Amino acid sequence: MKSAALSPPDQLQTADPRDWPVAPGWQTLVEQFFQSPSGVQLLAFLRERLAAGASIFPPQPLRALELTPPEKVRVVILGQDPYHGRGQAQGLAFSVAPGVPIPPSLRNIFKEIERDLGTPPPAFPVPGGSLVHWAEQGALLLNTVLTVEEGQPGSHAKRGWELLTDALIAHVATQPQPVVFLLWGAHAQSKRALVDGPRHLVLSANHPSPLSALRPPVPFIGCGHFGQARAFRRLHGG
Repeated sequence: MKSAALSPPDQLQTADPRDWPVAPGWQTLVEQFFQSPSGVQLLAFLRERLAAGASIFPPQPLRALELTPPEKVRVVILGQDPYHGRGQAQGLAFSVAPGVPIPPSLRNIFKEIERDLGTPPPAFPVPGGSLVHWAEQGALLLNTVLTVEEGQPGSHAKRGWELLTDALIAHVATQPQPVVFLLWGAHAQSKRALVDGPRHLVLSANHPSPLSALRPPVPFIGCGHFGQARAFRRLHGG
């Protein structure tokens, strides 16, 4: 009798970067971080929390770096930290697994895409709220903090992840290809100084959360970022 196939884990199993694959173009930068005092301290913190029985998401913190090599990045979308509900976080900013109820911010993203480009929301449950296909097409869906504990938003902020993700953003900005940076909300906009070079397009608006999506100064709904990004990519051969 055949045993049932095991489902992939929905939470972090080990605090060992060797278990977190990344594309070759990111490898040196990632290794340097985890060998630094800040990286060593971060891993020690993760191991301590796992040993204490904490449920930490996502299972693959560096998945955005696995799916989108730096040389293929054409768009960067910055989130803050992963979803903190079980089964939600995919290691990609704003993305959830197929079949998971679509979070309000992602629902507003799909709403703005439909308003701006005329593209209807994806079918549910598959692909649902999964943005894996965006990542595979060159959208770096990067949270600035890459782990979180169940039910505790912001619980792993200021533990060291920001040093790595700031370095990743700056690295993308040094790539030869023009990149669109979509900075939604004050947290993402605080990274503006990391984006150097006139060849890039930087677009800022309020966060897509229902709390801010319709508020001034730049409401997310109606911002037109997706149309501007598409026009920029076409101008540059994308």
